[in-house]
Amino acid sequence: MVNKNPARLGTLFIFLMFTGLCTAVFFAANFIVELPTKVESLFGPASPTLTTRARYSLSFQLWFQADTLLNPTNPYDSAEPFNISIDEPTSEVIMRLQSTGLIKDANLFRNYLIYTGLDNQIQAGDYQLSAAMTPIQISEEILDATPKFIALTILPGWRLEEIAETLPSSGLIISIEEFLIASCNPPQGFTFSGQIPDGFSIEGFLMPGSYELPRDLTAEELIIVLLNRFEELVSTEVRDGLLQQGLSLREGVIIASIVQREAVVSEEQSQIASVFLNRLTIGMSLEADPTVQYALGYNTSQLTWWTNPLSTADIGFSSPYNTYLNTGIPPGPIANPSLAALMAVAFPAQTPYYFFRAACDNSGRHNFAETFDQHLVNACE
Repeated sequence: MVNKNPARLGTLFIFLMFTGLCTAVFFAANFIVELPTKVESLFGPASPTLTTRARYSLSFQLWFQADTLLNPTNPYDSAEPFNISIDEPTSEVIMRLQSTGLIKDANLFRNYLIYTGLDNQIQAGDYQLSAAMTPIQISEEILDATPKFIALTILPGWRLEEIAETLPSSGLIISIEEFLIASCNPPQGFTFSGQIPDGFSIEGFLMPGSYELPRDLTAEELIIVLLNRFEELVSTEVRDGLLQQGLSLREGVIIASIVQREAVVSEEQSQIASVFLNRLTIGMSLEADPTVQYALGYNTSQLTWWTNPLSTADIGFSSPYNTYLNTGIPPGPIANPSLAALMAVAFPAQTPYYFFRAACDNSGRHNFAETFDQHLVNACE
């Protein structure tokens, strides 16, 4: 029989209890000491304005509710508009985020903002927020009121350089040089890809219009967007109409670009198109001023790509694009025409006209003539 000593057992029990308590205290103390570092690894550094007590208190809350901050409320949710008005209190913004289901815990979200020092940096603005975003992602979003999308308008009749020049002020991060370089790369995968010969840019195939675009779009991506719009809008009907005029799609784009630059009043586009088509039929030179303007390039004294008026010397400028010196159509488009200009060429008015000139009333309209003598009569005094 073993002789048990109650005193020794009591002492051993007390020792074990003391050792366990010391171990627990050690680990607790170590956890508390390392807690800020652990939280910082998940949520970034704490605001330097926090007191030590506040930093530990917030770190404790964030650590034990980290999953709520690091995971979305609803991974399958779609983005919805969320407006923050000027001078709206942060507390109200946070409560609205919770009431709309974008975040689960308003108090936890507020504590995160205080911990990071972002509680006073929320920006007024219009946002697209989703419960598929984590609360941290939502906080980052509402601190940046810079729109993620920009509106870009390309006017009918702009040449590549004019499109490029508008990009730096549009909100896109594309430089003029990046766009012009990208425009020299032949597009692949479009039904009209074969219409652009090697050595030519995509001039003429960038469809004018208004676009809503991501701010971080690259030059190559922007060009694809514009070419996709051309592909979408220039229907089989339009292409068949061009064929009925004896024109390939590229030839139709070239003539439409000239019509676009000549027509001030859009209703006259089909008549102007008829004049150029009538001239081509009999082998007569187009003699279109915009083709000379395109050939001349940028006018440093007028600060424009479209020299106006043209001098006699300008008319004699040697270039394959100069339709005063060369019969037929130019080797490429001189601008980017609208769908309306393309349709005017595909479905021109049926007229006997071979001439037109600007009316004398500054209306932007033109007087049309069948003969050169009638054309002279239409001159302004």
